[in-house]
Amino acid sequence: MMTKQTLLRKSTLRDFRLDQVTLTGAYHANAFAKELQYLHSYEADRLLAGFRETKGLEPKAEKYPGWENTEIRGHTLGHFLTACAQAYSSTKDPVLLEKLNYIVSELSESQFDSGYLSAFPESLIDNIERKQPAWVPWYTMHKIIAGLISVYHATQSRAAFDTVVKLGDWVASRTSLWSDELQATVLAVEYGGMNACLYDLYKISGDRKHLDAAHKFDELPLFEAIRQGRDILKGKHANTTIPKFLGALNRYLAVGESERSYFEAAERFWDIVVYQHSYITGGNSENEHFGEPDKLDGRRTDVTCETCNSYNMLKLTRELFKLTGDRKYADYYERNYVNAILSSQNPDTGMTMYFQPMATGYFKIYSSPFEHFWCCTGTGMESFTKLNDSIYFHNANELFINQYISSKLNWEEQQITLTQSSGIPENDRVTIKVETDGQAAKELKLHLRIPYWIKGEIEAKVNGAPAAAERTEHGLVIGRKWSDGDTLELTLPMGIIVSRLPDNKYAAGFQYGPVVLSAALGTEDLSKAQTGIMVQVPTRKMLVKDFIIPAGMSPEQWLDGIDRHLVKEEGGLTFRLRHTDEDERLVFTPHYKQHRERYGIYWNIVEADSEQLKRHLELGRMEQLIKDATIDSVQVGNDQYELQHEIKGEETFGGAWDGQNGRLAHAGGWFSYKMAVEPGGDNQLQVTYFLLNHNRVMNIYVNGSLLVSEKLSPERKRQFVTQNYPIPAGLIDGKEHAEFKFVPEDKVNGIYGMLRTMRPLSEL
Repeated sequence: MMTKQTLLRKSTLRDFRLDQVTLTGAYHANAFAKELQYLHSYEADRLLAGFRETKGLEPKAEKYPGWENTEIRGHTLGHFLTACAQAYSSTKDPVLLEKLNYIVSELSESQFDSGYLSAFPESLIDNIERKQPAWVPWYTMHKIIAGLISVYHATQSRAAFDTVVKLGDWVASRTSLWSDELQATVLAVEYGGMNACLYDLYKISGDRKHLDAAHKFDELPLFEAIRQGRDILKGKHANTTIPKFLGALNRYLAVGESERSYFEAAERFWDIVVYQHSYITGGNSENEHFGEPDKLDGRRTDVTCETCNSYNMLKLTRELFKLTGDRKYADYYERNYVNAILSSQNPDTGMTMYFQPMATGYFKIYSSPFEHFWCCTGTGMESFTKLNDSIYFHNANELFINQYISSKLNWEEQQITLTQSSGIPENDRVTIKVETDGQAAKELKLHLRIPYWIKGEIEAKVNGAPAAAERTEHGLVIGRKWSDGDTLELTLPMGIIVSRLPDNKYAAGFQYGPVVLSAALGTEDLSKAQTGIMVQVPTRKMLVKDFIIPAGMSPEQWLDGIDRHLVKEEGGLTFRLRHTDEDERLVFTPHYKQHRERYGIYWNIVEADSEQLKRHLELGRMEQLIKDATIDSVQVGNDQYELQHEIKGEETFGGAWDGQNGRLAHAGGWFSYKMAVEPGGDNQLQVTYFLLNHNRVMNIYVNGSLLVSEKLSPERKRQFVTQNYPIPAGLIDGKEHAEFKFVPEDKVNGIYGMLRTMRPLSEL
């Protein structure tokens, strides 16, 4: 009798090898070529330096800087191994193979007898278990294990297999000693996809202790809560949580139907993230964390949509589609792939992004080649060496064409070559040519996804005649004997689609077919700020108009008639507004090609007399008043402007929060600036605070005398507040400059945005 597990396994879709699918479209081919160029530019010995150093061997080169010279060092090598393995699988480039073999050999030499292998000492693992500070050592260990497994799959390297098995043995030995309490302590710190990679290791080693070690990284209460449909994601670190469910799904794939609850947990998690926490691009999170379900409008900032999240959501989506064949996964894969992943790479430099701002008026920032080594730099390497891995899937003589991307498929199993020429999104035509290399006609079923963005009826023709097609939940199925030279022609009509946010139905984004559109907003002051650890984020110091006013109709009427109100120009993917106050200014184009300017994806569609409009106009009026009254100003946290104002301080640091530069000091620390004032005039000091630093005191001194002790509101809010303080003439003492010193009283505190000396405002 055939079991349920056997039935599922029989219907599971299969991958094609990366070398069986070649990208032929110019944009995708360039993206892959830029990534290959970047991989070739790395010096292996610099990536390996920390590993040799940890083992007590002499490094052969200096470590790379940035994150690769911190406690997280080694994570880039893990990503690099996976990316090079994928690139080698596609190209069979002997230079890449030589580099992989060299790195694996060096890692083998750097491995301890215990099996431990890392660019950081094992004491960091000890620190986690002792509840002492350490920057995510298990996260980095996951990257190393995953990289070695990728090399083994791509090259069948015995050295890679032996090294990763030995490392897995060390993990198993360590985790076997964990009590329940110690396990909870370890799992409270980000550990990447340790469960997922250990299940992958078990698949190739067959060693039970690797399976047991993987179980140690499974968070059963989390999985069960999500499986029951309880959205408990608020406040959870997104790129910590998504890999946990990749591990849950991998547990099911590694063990089988007895673990079906883990598959169900992964399915439910996917639904929650996609339908309650994701933006129009498919990205999710704000400042790397999930918020309340369906609360997205108020969380649109400079630090939305970490690119690592998109990378991991696509991995989860891909496996769920292979197991279920459900079209929703293929639709989401396309959305995220086009509008988050492709969007994350600069096509001129090949560099990739960390955050992808959803708030209007920000701009894209890309990594540097060899200075920062962000997590998203690593996942970027992987994403752009597997752009071809989810276009086609197969099962026996059935081919699933999931993505409409120009490409060539070598279907070896059927001795057939398919060449797809896709006009999407430039035009609505897709042509698929079948070549049998002189073989007899082949009985095949082609499953063609009907995308969610279709506007109108699909047309399918074979050799110019209407095709006999069956419509299924996935799409169209054309089953026939295919002969050499047969050509399938598809027409996939596109139009404008409106996407609204659940907590603000008039905050709307637009897309054409699969492509999200954004409007360019110029290049004024594209200055960057720092946040986190060496992460660059965009600033937005000017007032940005983020609303559109329909002319002669309500917002609802305008949105209902979007095909008439956002119109495609002839000859390209340029869209212009009609019947609004922005018809002459805003021009919408594909967001994934928006690389050099500030942009807006979401726009508030408002009435001419709306409260939102009144608030915006009032902000503009106040901005001009402040500009006219300003004597001197400092862009806080911007080193260039701070140096001009003779910054001094102790225990102080700069950064950016919610799009505003800031400077903070620890308790016992301080910072100061020298600023112009008007002797003999009435002077004020304007200071901006952030209410996340709630219930804290900032002491402000002028030329050594206390001006004010400002105690912030006791209520914690994600809100900036600005205060104006009159400066007594006696503190200035007739001078043209004064020193302003900021001293937190008891806890870390700071100031944000623009610090100003001002004349009294002439009007309120």
